[in-house]
Amino acid sequence: MLSEAITSSLRQIDDLELIEDPSRRKVYESDGLTAIAQIPPLVGLPNSLQALQETLRVCHTHGVPMVARGAGTGLSGGATPLADGLLIGLAKFNRILEIDPVKMTARVEPGVTNLAISKAVASAGLFYAPDPSSQIACTIGGNVAENSGGVHCLKYGLTLHNVCALKIMLADGEVLSLGGTGLWEDGLDLLALLHGSEGLLGLVIEVTVALRPLPEAVTVLMAGFSDTNAAANAVSAVIQAGVLPAGLEMMDRLAIQAAEDFVHAGYPLEAEALLLCELDGSGAEIAALSTAVQGVLQAAGAQSLVEASDAAARARLWLGRKAAFPAVGRIAPDYYCMDGTIPRRHLAEVLAAIADRSAHYGLPVANVFHAGDGNLHPLILYDANDSDQFQRAEAFGADVLAICLRFGGTITGEHGVGLEKIDQMCIQFTSLELGVFHAVKAAFDPSGLLNPGKAIPTLNRCAEFGAMHVHQGAEKHSELPRF
Repeated sequence: MLSEAITSSLRQIDDLELIEDPSRRKVYESDGLTAIAQIPPLVGLPNSLQALQETLRVCHTHGVPMVARGAGTGLSGGATPLADGLLIGLAKFNRILEIDPVKMTARVEPGVTNLAISKAVASAGLFYAPDPSSQIACTIGGNVAENSGGVHCLKYGLTLHNVCALKIMLADGEVLSLGGTGLWEDGLDLLALLHGSEGLLGLVIEVTVALRPLPEAVTVLMAGFSDTNAAANAVSAVIQAGVLPAGLEMMDRLAIQAAEDFVHAGYPLEAEALLLCELDGSGAEIAALSTAVQGVLQAAGAQSLVEASDAAARARLWLGRKAAFPAVGRIAPDYYCMDGTIPRRHLAEVLAAIADRSAHYGLPVANVFHAGDGNLHPLILYDANDSDQFQRAEAFGADVLAICLRFGGTITGEHGVGLEKIDQMCIQFTSLELGVFHAVKAAFDPSGLLNPGKAIPTLNRCAEFGAMHVHQGAEKHSELPRF
């Protein structure tokens, strides 16, 4: 608990709502990773930047740890509160400050939801490209913290590739402006450093995003496959054909059935896997691309092909994909959503390895993911009320991450590390690399008050985990578990 002296100092701040009631504080006990929870001793909801700045200064003076929280849709425990710290909610900073259709930018506060940006600029013929599945609720500040992607990240990039400038507030209340009016700036790339920093370096207080013209024409192809490997190999075949889809997503049989039962998107229930491939551009370009891609998919073994060109039909197909997580939640008491990334060429092998682990642990898994850029989201189904199932789900998840590393991938694509993957950081990175991470953290937050204990493991933790290594180059992951 925080001392009465600190709490009293925070009560004196104008425009700061303090939540002290235990029942109200419980609402903030976790983010989307509900398996790790901690009721915060105190929650602060500033209504102004001055109130936020004063709050940080009080905490910095008294050495109080702080965790920033947006909408709480994160899936790695990045916003999990601390037992001895202040949880700072930034959701009230939800204004769109400026839209510049000429420069094609929008300047927004961190609590603006992802989808709200595209809705606000649609009348100007523009849109904001990154679109996580939680885009109706997730906030742009959280998107920066996790470097979120979404269905369209294959062609248009992650949050990092669509942000021109940031304003952040350091742990002591100092405000820094990073970036400029374009997507490229000279000097140290501090803007990139902040993306995916998970609230360890500073609190995002303003974001200038790059907007893009709405495409003239859009079409979505849905291809059903009787073999998962064929669908996985078709992903690389499309890219190798010289086509860069706006989105290229894959779902396996369990995910297809769950989504279809939930939203009735028109998915082929007899398929073992399906691909959703969105193409956008000029009308003539899309007509040619659609014909070419359909030929590639048929040659790769597609058993069914559906094309949706009108907005309503496209929305219906995407609804099933974007509702896959809650859909799977209807067929099991709980699910554990993993997030690893691999080279596309290894999709079939990695899916086979995941299926092997599913049989080993006796837990079903539904695969739904950004196939075009190799970002996997296996959903491990289990019952959290059964401690044995929970332990098996955690072990299964750790194996999935080890598999990703073994095939030249990484332990996260867009969900971040948080608390969930902190041990696997010891496997992916050397002691030297982790030392650099700690040095960067110390440069921005020398007192270590922002989101401590998240994302970057200590070297002692890695030694205790038994995964510390100093290998470089091709031998770096030679000590990964073999199955």
